[in-house]
Amino acid sequence: MSASSEKRALITGASSGIGKATALAFAQAGIHVGLLSRSQEKLEAVVKEAAKAGVTAKAYPIDLAEVDQVKAKMQAIAADFGPIDILVNNAGRGYTKNIMDTPLSDWQKVIDLNVTSVFQCIQGVLPQMRDQQSGTIINIVSIAGQQVFPGWGLYCVSKFGLMALSKTLAAEERSHGIRVSAICPGSVNTPIWDTDTVDADFDRSAMLNPETVAQSILVTALLPEQAVIEELTLMPSAGAF
Repeated sequence: MSASSEKRALITGASSGIGKATALAFAQAGIHVGLLSRSQEKLEAVVKEAAKAGVTAKAYPIDLAEVDQVKAKMQAIAADFGPIDILVNNAGRGYTKNIMDTPLSDWQKVIDLNVTSVFQCIQGVLPQMRDQQSGTIINIVSIAGQQVFPGWGLYCVSKFGLMALSKTLAAEERSHGIRVSAICPGSVNTPIWDTDTVDADFDRSAMLNPETVAQSILVTALLPEQAVIEELTLMPSAGAF
């Protein structure tokens, strides 16, 4: 039995895209996975597939947009599935609109999901990681957390905020044995491009695929404990953003 087979991970946004691919990559590596998303039905399908690898896989339906409930729910999930070695904060919302045309209600929804829910997920799991003096927190940021794109203002603001959260947390938690990584992919061919809050016409065949991103997340999670990838930029080799 490998060391990774004893690790336990929670992954948000695990019903599709990068989250689903990460869940399956972790399972293949022998990591037990707790999967979080809004859809019980979609989660159960991923759980069934992950369990074929011989690991424990469990679905936890949760609406991370309900930010005032996230911390308590994450504490309960961590207690049920724990001890948690790895937290992958992947859930997020895409959004395209010029800043001038962005309603306050949309601003609050995107900031709540892309930043505040991550903050609350971290607070829900961090005490357990501190108690065990180890843990890895991987935040899926975006290239939009490193540079801005016209028409993506609110999304960029949320991702720059998530990057700041990641860097600050990394500095604060090193002394507790906790590693924090910010993964910044360029464009990835996921269902985000089909949502009603994103209006963009890109060549999706030139994008990264979720499985490639998932492999980078897995490598980050399984680094020896004395090393950490604090920031990783992963771009499509075809030249697409």
